[in-house]
Amino acid sequence: MKDYSIDKIKNVAIVGHGSSGKTSLTSTFLFNGGATSRLTKVGKGNTVTDYDPDEIERNISINSSMCFLEWKDIKINIVDCPGYTNFLWDTRASLRSVDAGVVLVCGVAGIEVGTEKVWEMLKEADLPRLIIINKLDRENSNYKRTVESIYQFFGRQAIPVQLPIGEEQNFTGVVDLVARKAYIFEKNESGKFKEGEIPAEFKEEADKKIEELTEMVAENDEKLMEKYFDKGELSSEELIEGLKKSIINKQLFPIFVTSALLNIGVQPILDGIVNFFPSPLERGEIKGEEGTVKPSLDEPFSALVFKTISDPYTGRISLMRVFSGKINPDATVTNSNKSVSEKLGGLFFLQGKEQIPAGQSKAGDLVATAKLKETSTGDTLCSKGASLKFPPINFPEPSISFAIEPKTRADEDRISQAVHRITEEDPTVRIEREPETNELIISGNGQLHVEIITDRLRKRYNVNVDLKPPKIPYKETIKGRSDVQGKYKKQTGGRGQYGDVKIKMEPLPKGKDFKFEDKIFGGSIPKNYIPSIEKGIQEARKKGVIAGYPVVDFKVTLYDGSFHDVDSSDIAFKIAASMAFKKGMKEARSTLLEPIMNIEVYSPEAYMGDIMGNLNGRRGKVQGMEQKGSLRIIKAQVPMAEMLDFEPTLTSITGGRGSFIMEFSHYEEVPGQLQQKIISDAIKEGRVKSEEEEK
Repeated sequence: MKDYSIDKIKNVAIVGHGSSGKTSLTSTFLFNGGATSRLTKVGKGNTVTDYDPDEIERNISINSSMCFLEWKDIKINIVDCPGYTNFLWDTRASLRSVDAGVVLVCGVAGIEVGTEKVWEMLKEADLPRLIIINKLDRENSNYKRTVESIYQFFGRQAIPVQLPIGEEQNFTGVVDLVARKAYIFEKNESGKFKEGEIPAEFKEEADKKIEELTEMVAENDEKLMEKYFDKGELSSEELIEGLKKSIINKQLFPIFVTSALLNIGVQPILDGIVNFFPSPLERGEIKGEEGTVKPSLDEPFSALVFKTISDPYTGRISLMRVFSGKINPDATVTNSNKSVSEKLGGLFFLQGKEQIPAGQSKAGDLVATAKLKETSTGDTLCSKGASLKFPPINFPEPSISFAIEPKTRADEDRISQAVHRITEEDPTVRIEREPETNELIISGNGQLHVEIITDRLRKRYNVNVDLKPPKIPYKETIKGRSDVQGKYKKQTGGRGQYGDVKIKMEPLPKGKDFKFEDKIFGGSIPKNYIPSIEKGIQEARKKGVIAGYPVVDFKVTLYDGSFHDVDSSDIAFKIAASMAFKKGMKEARSTLLEPIMNIEVYSPEAYMGDIMGNLNGRRGKVQGMEQKGSLRIIKAQVPMAEMLDFEPTLTSITGGRGSFIMEFSHYEEVPGQLQQKIISDAIKEGRVKSEEEEK
């Protein structure tokens, strides 16, 4: 493997909305750079970067994938990122590994929800970016319409550096406004082209666009501005120099054109990546949690693990960006997040799933290692004693949950280890036991995300599960007071059973759970039976009375009772206490409580009215609204029971442009008209008995 110095490396993420052609473009890049011997089409596992069985089956990118090529003596590391909303967490993490972003826009659909979201991520990561209008060979593609949509969403800083030659099936080449030349491509996908003068029919438009581009570049550099005023133009070399500076400073975002599928215009884009994007050296120092890290071989080794691949056969593979220093394949390093030492399991460069051994890894490069025991995504690795640490990767909170039920006893036995492997690879998925309902709950970023996780459980780890809507963890409480007796008396021919308790029940403030007070005086109940009485109430309250849910926020005062010298026992007083509790619950105006969730909905302003109407229909209470960039945020409180199908509804309302986060807030009383249905369901499920059965 050729050794590249830090100034000869470019690290680039390919991002965009799902199906905008990211994997096709990556594949065509690899072909033109000689990394693959033929131009492969997306689908059926043909491409280097879509190799996961789920990706092949669904024909979409689910995971970020690494590959590399050489172009004009420069090593270009590419991270091909997913574009569908459910998997953008992986894109966000991958942006921590690169120095620039290539944003794909479909020439038919224009700007889509995924385009907006990845653009916001690139802004947050403060990365230079270029824009590519892809699929210009397709029917109904339209260059001018797409450019207008780019201006609308990304502003006039987005500036064309190319014009297409021909439309739809007649798209055959590009006019390069920087080089002031035209490139006409052969229609055989070879990537071969003829270079020539700009065709006469494009000359007027090209001259106008060259002037606009030159003015915008000159505005960002005083020296170039002086030359432009003096000569009235800039040379191609001056334009490249000024454009690179403007792109690195995030002042301009050049727009290229292509058909990745037909290999038209792809080589000039590779030239653009080499000419305009920064090397790790040009990007400069990287912020750590304390101070900055210089991209130098002379500095201590430091790297960020931006992705973990967990495979049942090859084990754990950690993908990392080396920010400083150098490291050997057998080195021992420090995980500064967990304060542990880790022995590297070799070093290799990834070409999709193919592992190419790396003799050494140096600052600025992307590399992978295997079998780290403690390290997870977002952790920092560094030289012993260096104590460097990079800011953590912020992952989104899950937005949708389902109950999962193993199909067989064998599946139940295997699920624990499988869950550990799944969550290693995907830090946004949660699989936890809900203590209130005893269900195993899986939470993810959307229904597709959860379905793919359950598919992986089945395919990779041979764990078969059923997906069900989760049970709502209702609770019961009391609104009034009661004074009741519970008496348990049983004669069986020999020694009997006898326990008699008198208790008072009253509500406690929200969140106070349960309090037991012993006010027995005069020995009406011996002290040794008091713990059994409390235990009887504790066990009874776990199952509730009206619908079988735990009872909270109440106080029991034991004030009287009686006992029998021979027949009384711990079990008798435990049963008597349970009987008293059930009576007391009915007399103290018991009621149901439901969990209320804090919701934040992110959406373009155009959909605000429909979303608020939908939340109101879900018994939601809107708490306020905020602006964040181009998005509006609605803050509301909504019962959990009403949120089970909100994700597909929000997708439908906003065309996929909306997202939301949800977390528990508090419990509130269920409205009377809804309580009866919950109680009826509980009776059907056998959690409680009906009044007739009680009699």
